Amino acid sequence: MKYSLNWDLDSLFSGGINSAQLKAKLAQLKTAIAALGDLLDRWDAASDAPHYQQFNKIITQLQAIESGIGQAGLFISAVGSADINNPDVAPVNARLNDLENQADNVSGKLKKVLVQVPDANFAAMLAQPDLQPLAFNLKEMRNDGKELLDDKTEALINRLDLDGKAAWSAHYDSLVATVTVPFHDANGQPLTLSAGQADNNLLGNADPQYRAELLPAWEQAWTDKEQLFADTLNHLAGFRLTEYAAHGTTDFLRQPLKDNRLSAATLNTIWQVVDDNKQFLLDYLDRKAALLGKKHAGWQDVEAPLNLPGSHLHHFTYDEAAAFIIKYYGEFSPKMAALAQHAFEHHWIEAEDRAGKAPGGWMESAPETHESRIFMTFTGSPNDVSTLAHELGHAFHSSVMEDLPYLRQDYAMNVAETASTFGELIVADANVKAAQTPAEKITLLNAKMDNPVAMFLNIRARYLFETRFYQLRQQKLVTPAELNELMLNAQKEAFGHDLSTYSPHLWASKLHFYIDDLSFYNFPYVFGYLFSLGIYAKAQQEGNFEDAYIALLRDTANMSTEDLARKHLGVDLTKPDFWLAGVKLIKRDVAEFMRLTDSLVN
Repeated sequence: MKYSLNWDLDSLFSGGINSAQLKAKLAQLKTAIAALGDLLDRWDAASDAPHYQQFNKIITQLQAIESGIGQAGLFISAVGSADINNPDVAPVNARLNDLENQADNVSGKLKKVLVQVPDANFAAMLAQPDLQPLAFNLKEMRNDGKELLDDKTEALINRLDLDGKAAWSAHYDSLVATVTVPFHDANGQPLTLSAGQADNNLLGNADPQYRAELLPAWEQAWTDKEQLFADTLNHLAGFRLTEYAAHGTTDFLRQPLKDNRLSAATLNTIWQVVDDNKQFLLDYLDRKAALLGKKHAGWQDVEAPLNLPGSHLHHFTYDEAAAFIIKYYGEFSPKMAALAQHAFEHHWIEAEDRAGKAPGGWMESAPETHESRIFMTFTGSPNDVSTLAHELGHAFHSSVMEDLPYLRQDYAMNVAETASTFGELIVADANVKAAQTPAEKITLLNAKMDNPVAMFLNIRARYLFETRFYQLRQQKLVTPAELNELMLNAQKEAFGHDLSTYSPHLWASKLHFYIDDLSFYNFPYVFGYLFSLGIYAKAQQEGNFEDAYIALLRDTANMSTEDLARKHLGVDLTKPDFWLAGVKLIKRDVAEFMRLTDSLVN
């Protein structure tokens, strides 16, 4: 094997979770946070004029602290993901959380200090050569400061959050670890599946009968503990709503939109485009159901593979997957290909298929060493190759920003999903084009449709559910029965009442509803997917798009999303035209799928 399936973490901190280097870093961060707090307490804008050297020092130290926290956080996450049974991870992570809390207090104090700086002085500060590149970020911090309470109250809220949202989010992880699904293997022998194993089998098993039998067992497993999950979700959301109210708002979408630097007008346009253009995906699902011998697809069939006679999908070795990604990245962008090759050669990726790993996949950057780490489990399927391409797209995004000040690298979740989805699109298209037979092409097109179906239908349902849940939670505790009803109705609305079965307990089984630092962990995915489709369509029209693409990525933390699109793409995101260009690409794939399968169902 040319490339290792395991990552190298020693270049971050050597010695594992009890690394002496990591301990030293955490101690250094504690000292640096205290020193920054003292420096901020002594700072006076008037006496620092006209060159604002002390303020520049404050911002430099703040960025160094946040960069160090990011470096340590990546390492701790990586160790915990690679070995979920490591008992030493949680205490170290708790120590990092405490440092993040202290850093947030200082950052909050800085935001409030900026509010007190007279407008003329603030403008003069932003004009300084070292601070001018951070003008957008500093304005953003100043605006945030206008909504903050007094320092002691903000510090108390941050401290309570450790046993509030953060605690309930961690509690969810503990609960999920106890969920088991009694079932059987393909030969009918009894076995017990973990939540992750059951989820993978429910969505990815090629046998329709197996999936149909697993769905009720899956739902029952969450039913058995639904009150515990309902308590967790209610209290996490309740803490968040109380925090919003303390800062003067009852609009629970205000902060998620602000976090994504996105306007409500743009979000409304996206959902209108999705709602107006979902029928062709529902037609696709009906055709898929017919290929499975059904009138309508069930929830368990929506993302299921098609196992058609003669498909014989290629099983990739890890080296083959690497070569495939590097090749097709290179056809669009030599720099993307070079970054991918560097990641494989320098052991940035943990891909081994083994027990004891966390489910899912992710990429995180190491800001101090200008590296990234990618976590996934590689089994050789075309979907795994797409996942790898997705995460490498994230890594490419981080790499083109590594020379910028750290605040300029803090891009929001919605644009974070742009480069990753773009990378995935390149490889998914290449996979389909490489199909050897019509049956294989049908199977690969079906796999490619997982993304638009998820974005237009599944995630739409999650958004509808979460919106209605928060509306109800503002009035009362929401019971498990009400949560089930909210989810079931949201799924029926999003899928056009067109499925034969649903998953009313998705509110319990979907981690995204329990993430503490971000609510509405749904619409940013839809934005990122459609945004990347629009860019992909533009790239196909214009040919050499690499430099323009990189320029766009480098600005993702330097302006609002609408300004980003206006500057680099010349489009208005509050209008449907740009989004519809991406929809056309999906419709093209669906039309090809329908054409190829016409003879199989008629």
